Amino acid sequence: VHFLIYADLFDVEGLISSPPKQGRVEHIHDTIDAYEKDYPNLARTSPQYPKPTALRAVVKQGAIDPAPSEGFSQPTEGSQWIVSRAKTGDPRPLYVLVWGSITDIAQAVRDDPSVKNKLRVYAIGSWNTANDRAARDSLFREHADLWWIESDTTFRGMYVGGNQEGEWSNKGFLDTHVRGHGALGDFLVTKLGAIKMGDSPSVLYLFAGNMDDPAAPHWGGSFVKTDHGPHYWTDSQDPTLQEGKYPGAKTVNVWREQFLSDWRDRMDRAVRKD
Repeated sequence: VHFLIYADLFDVEGLISSPPKQGRVEHIHDTIDAYEKDYPNLARTSPQYPKPTALRAVVKQGAIDPAPSEGFSQPTEGSQWIVSRAKTGDPRPLYVLVWGSITDIAQAVRDDPSVKNKLRVYAIGSWNTANDRAARDSLFREHADLWWIESDTTFRGMYVGGNQEGEWSNKGFLDTHVRGHGALGDFLVTKLGAIKMGDSPSVLYLFAGNMDDPAAPHWGGSFVKTDHGPHYWTDSQDPTLQEGKYPGAKTVNVWREQFLSDWRDRMDRAVRKD
């Protein structure tokens, strides 16, 4: 829902269902069904919102099971779609925002390493990585030249710390600014009682800040380069940027009022004003 309310800012190349555990393409289609109800209102505010049929056409099923110990298995509809979209000839990089396990990226890069110079991967790790450690480790071990932000703790700043008072609280924000705001808003609150949206920082990264420099300030966090390959960044261990037990999380929650205000204004687009 958070991504789709901003879909006019993106050329959406694919929506891939990936493990771990629950979640299949039909659940992506459920969200698009809600988007379709709001689409007339959204399109009035920006003609760049993709038509629901265009979104449905790029929904693909990725791997259902974690990779075996080698870190890869057989191509999936999802992994093949990543390869095909990376090879269209478009000069721009292809951003892949990984909200589940990184299984399909590992498979795609294994099947066609030539796509690596087109991919920019922002992966939410932590629990997602734990559910397919082999795929993640094979990428790390065998493809050190992959452009990759690996966020294991920074993403927690989406819902931990920052201004949590009143309408800015995790529950208060949804109750005030999402509930009753179109089919998308009502759909979201049936799934989630409060903001615990750990995947959203991968989208926020693309809204504010220099996308070419993960170390720069972004709504989706700031990351540090390591000695692992030329294009790999991960959570800062600077104690001044730690929120509770989560390194780097303050590089997200410092922007909390800004990104929530922006989202609030976006949710208003789903409500028809005659």
